[in-house]
Order: sequence, then C-alpha cells, then structure tokens
Amino acid sequence: MKNSVILLVIVSLVILMTYCCEFSPDIEEAENEITAVFDQFKVLWNDENLEEVMECFWNSEKFTFQSGNKRLHGWDALYSRYKEGFTGGKWRILNFTDMEIKVLSNDIAYVLGRWQLQSEDSSEEGLFTSILLRMPEGWRIVNDHSS
Repeated sequence: MKNSVILLVIVSLVILMTYCCEFSPDIEEAENEITAVFDQFKVLWNDENLEEVMECFWNSEKFTFQSGNKRLHGWDALYSRYKEGFTGGKWRILNFTDMEIKVLSNDIAYVLGRWQLQSEDSSEEGLFTSILLRMPEGWRIVNDHSS
C-alpha cells in the first residue's frame, strides 16, 4: 500500500511537471518578438506611416488608450486622435527607452518604458505601460497607458 501511494505521488508529480513545462512561455522568444513590435512601431512612426503604426494595436472596439485624464475606447478612436494630433507638419520623432518586458504567459505580456517625442523646437517625454496579447497575426497592444 505504501509503495502504491509513493508511486501515485511520483506519477502525479511527473504529470504536473510535464504539463507545467509544456505550457511555460519561452520568455526570451516572447521578449524578442515584443521588442521587434516596439522597434517596428518606432520606425514606422518616424517614417510618418500612421496606417502601418496602427497595425501594432489590436483593431477592436475593446482596445483602450489612456493618457492624461482621457480614456479612449476602440482602435478607431486612437487612429482619429493620432491623425488629428500628428499630421499636417505636427509630426515628431519618437523614441522608446528604459523598456522592461514582463511575460506573464505564452500569450500575455506587458511593457513598462519611457517615450519621447521630439521636434526641432520642442521635446516631450513620459512613461508608458502597454499590455500585449499574442494573436494569430503576432503580438498586438491591447491596452496602452501613457503619461
């Protein structure tokens, strides 16, 4: 009887370890993919390619963006805000620094960092937190909070 219990415990532990290992995220791969999203975002932004920048975000009404004391719901709302605020000679160079990527699972991560927008005569900077979800088309920002 004692041997049966020990065997059952060992088998249970092996099954549990196999299950946990099988679904543990490849953190380095996820971090590299997410870094690539932000690198692409920066390049596209600095090329003033707003349409492709928007591909970095989840194209859904459930997407949220917060900045200052405003909250926007939906991809379309952010696209309109960006079109209004950054076209017609108002474009500024974007840079991200001090990024910390936290992978929570195979499909969910968040990024903490600093953003900087710079033009010939002005510079703004702040902090951001972005929540990303891995989708069939790749990692997408589903929530962004910039201050």
